[in-house]
Amino acid sequence: MKKLVFFLAFCLSPLAFRLSPTAQAQFNTDRLTAIGRNALYFDDYVVSIQYFNQVIKLKPYLYEPYLLRAIAKIQLSDYQGALQDLNTTIARNPFQPGAFYTRGYVYRQMGDYVAAEKDFNDALVFSPENKTYLILRADVLSQQQRYDQAMADIDFLLRKEPRSPNLLFEKGVICMQKQDTACAHDYFTQTTLVDSRNPGNWSALGVVDMMLHRDSDAYRHLSQAINLGSKWAGDYMNRGIVAYHMNNYRGAVADYDKAVELAPKDPQCIYNRGILRHELGDKNRALQDFNKAISLNPEQVEMRYNRAVTLIELQQWQEAIADLQTLRARYPNFLPAYSLEAQAQTALGHTQQAYALRQEALEREQHRNDPTYVHQGADTLAPNTDMQIAKAQTQRRDRRKEFSARAAENQDEPLTDEDQAYDSNTRGSIQNKNVAVMNEPNITLSYYRPTSSLRQTHYDHYCVDEFNRLYLLPSPLRLTRDDQTLTADLVNYHFEQINRLTIRLQSVAELDLTHQAALYFSRAMEFALVQDYVSAIDDCTQAILRQPNWIFMYFARATWRYKIIEYQRISGGEKTEMDFEIMFREYDYITSKQPDFAFAYYNKANVLCLQREWEDAIRNYTLAIAIDDDFAEAYFNRGLTYIYTDRIEEGIRDLSKAGELGIYQAYNLITRFQ
Repeated sequence: MKKLVFFLAFCLSPLAFRLSPTAQAQFNTDRLTAIGRNALYFDDYVVSIQYFNQVIKLKPYLYEPYLLRAIAKIQLSDYQGALQDLNTTIARNPFQPGAFYTRGYVYRQMGDYVAAEKDFNDALVFSPENKTYLILRADVLSQQQRYDQAMADIDFLLRKEPRSPNLLFEKGVICMQKQDTACAHDYFTQTTLVDSRNPGNWSALGVVDMMLHRDSDAYRHLSQAINLGSKWAGDYMNRGIVAYHMNNYRGAVADYDKAVELAPKDPQCIYNRGILRHELGDKNRALQDFNKAISLNPEQVEMRYNRAVTLIELQQWQEAIADLQTLRARYPNFLPAYSLEAQAQTALGHTQQAYALRQEALEREQHRNDPTYVHQGADTLAPNTDMQIAKAQTQRRDRRKEFSARAAENQDEPLTDEDQAYDSNTRGSIQNKNVAVMNEPNITLSYYRPTSSLRQTHYDHYCVDEFNRLYLLPSPLRLTRDDQTLTADLVNYHFEQINRLTIRLQSVAELDLTHQAALYFSRAMEFALVQDYVSAIDDCTQAILRQPNWIFMYFARATWRYKIIEYQRISGGEKTEMDFEIMFREYDYITSKQPDFAFAYYNKANVLCLQREWEDAIRNYTLAIAIDDDFAEAYFNRGLTYIYTDRIEEGIRDLSKAGELGIYQAYNLITRFQ
């Protein structure tokens, strides 16, 4: 236990990630790799990446740290970043089956089934009977509709394990993919006989029963899954549909309420409950469900039909018309939408519009079989507006859990599929914890800097270090992210400092220019820490007049100007082009005097983003990265800027690098955008 506590304490220590070259050289890379692997085992994926980064910096010719880092990135759903590491792994050692397996898994996740199959084949050359490799090859073969070959792989394994419930389940899945429901029903039935305590087996069998319209069997099997402890909302949703078909409305309502409780952000689940409520005459609450479902998934326009029906019944004509027009744009041959919209237009007294809609519907009915009579690019199929079956037991087919890190490291025992509970912001599947899509803040000067950051950005510059060695301020200046929050006690302390410095400045003329500048800048820092940026800028200007060669003061002044503009933007105040021009000149002056001051390029890029000058922003982020290729915030913000301009692949590549460098929030954005 003591060893574990020491390990976790070391993981969270800044020394673990920000070692000087001298200190790094003293570390045994085998030890660093072992600690990183332990962090990977304990689901500390972000932490493990930092250790593998250190090993790669010390010994970039090794293949193992690239493979281990790729495994961590896969667990965070960063497939592009993992692919780059795996390509490097295989280039350094082309005889590792686990590396081919892992890359095949990544290709599979990215939808490149041909490349995935090739890598699984290469892995099987070295390990021809590996169960994990064969199951995943069967899956990609099935995705390519080569069902017989997929079945052959599973049958090969079944000859060795004829009563394996997992293998029987896989055969059922393949049957479902080839739309052979009778075959799927047979294998899922066998699965329940072999492993009757697994709710996922009964859930799958219940879904097939629904597809075969065997309502009583479906209800019984889904109930068995629920009685065995299923916490998957889809089981309740599906049983609710069956109960509805069996006229068991009270049971259907109870199941849908439970489904929404388990999955409050599942639009299909909420939409289905809305349909049920509408059928039972509870139109107002049905409308609430439709509104919620559409807000969660506005792209699924099929949901708008039932909302439009409900809106018409509630005589909310304009809202109904808006939904129906959206529906017709996607499905121009869906005639009920024309009839309903005509009804709403008539209620508003728009008889000409109603007549035109009925005429268009009649004309489309006459040309129903003419493929040329559609709007270009529109979907000619009729929308499915009924309740939707939850088709897959997601707990059973979770893509992250399918990945075996032990198989990737050529070990025999697979990882368990048990869910983990995480109590840290940086542990486990952090890509599933939603974060705001917003830029990282500016870099600023402060007396405070976080000491437990995972980030690899070098928050240092020699012009600040040289000034600190003069000991002219009460504390050393620190370059840091502008997201510090001070306690009430610290705020009071800085107000007291302002009063002391104001008294000292009354006799400033008695001092030489260097000490005068230091006093003014010291009070400017105090003003900035209590967020009086106007006074901070005034004092900083006085300091610059007395000591114009301290470049960092121009940087501080520009940063504080940005804070004023940011406040004006939030509070609705006016900001002029001159405000931005002054900042740009400040940053340009800094880089003309100190071309390697990366933070000036970075902050300028942030200002350009505020002005929506995306290309200039990207250019400045790129300049910052050229100076410090570990500048995590610059990668993160450039990645978002690429995404804002619809360059998704480049954006994800930068977000992957930002995540690798310690901005763990990037993994949630990668998951959402890819």
